[in-house]
Amino acid sequence: MKIIVTGSLGHISKPLTAELVQKGHEVTVISSKAERQKEIEALGATAAIGTMRDADFLSTTFKGADVVYAMETHGANSFFDPNLDLMAAISKIGHNYKQAIQQSGVKRVVHLSSIGAHTDKGNGILAFHYNVENILRQLPDDVSIKFMRPVGFYYNMFAFIQTIKTQGAIVSNYGGDDKEPWVSPLDIAAVIAEEMEKPFDGRMIHYIASDEVSPNEVAGILGEAIGKPDLKWIAIPDEQMLNGMTAAGMNPNIAKGLVEMNASRRGGVLYEDYNRNRPVLGKVKMTEFAKEFAELFKQS
Repeated sequence: MKIIVTGSLGHISKPLTAELVQKGHEVTVISSKAERQKEIEALGATAAIGTMRDADFLSTTFKGADVVYAMETHGANSFFDPNLDLMAAISKIGHNYKQAIQQSGVKRVVHLSSIGAHTDKGNGILAFHYNVENILRQLPDDVSIKFMRPVGFYYNMFAFIQTIKTQGAIVSNYGGDDKEPWVSPLDIAAVIAEEMEKPFDGRMIHYIASDEVSPNEVAGILGEAIGKPDLKWIAIPDEQMLNGMTAAGMNPNIAKGLVEMNASRRGGVLYEDYNRNRPVLGKVKMTEFAKEFAELFKQS
């Protein structure tokens, strides 16, 4: 098949591209960075240099594709842009995808969404995934879409390194003993590659998770890996978390969205739809990720 992969050579797109090429598919990777072209070609794929903010470029690139993998991103550094309206920016990318899919005639789409996309209320920053899913649902019925909803990414835990080093603990506005799902990008890529080769039929939702562990268990596993077996996870009030983020220079609206997202974990509000549609867990467990965490911790 001819497959278009967005997301350049990111955490998911790179292993996804490698697997699709290995399976014999003709893969084109969209990247906004020309310097990535050689690396993309080294994987056996074709590079298309352009941006997901350019609907005409997307439409031209999508033309003739059997499947398009579409994801939205705005980069972590943009969280500190005081002028960024993240919800509007991501929705614009969603509209660009919708336009490009219609104009190119693509009939099969795999969309990277997220846990929390089942609602636009009480989920904070994750509401943008709800918005984009609904933009894509406006496509004609003959366009089949698989909405992939991974849970919290393991690598988000790298943000814990700073507070572990400065405060000797993991600090966030949630915690406790309730188990939560986490996922490896490698498992996400594997599921997406598999789903691309399965039949498409209308609009489908697929959650993706690798392991289920509680915040306190996370502290124990990561602490053991970094040589701090007594590492604790400390839950602080929402306001304290928000004040810390804004004091660090984060866009106030984005900080508020992240705090609300974390708050929705408490009591399982974020996981209501996930729990009704739980997937088979993937291969990469928390204990495996902990080795990667420990390596970065030592280097930091």
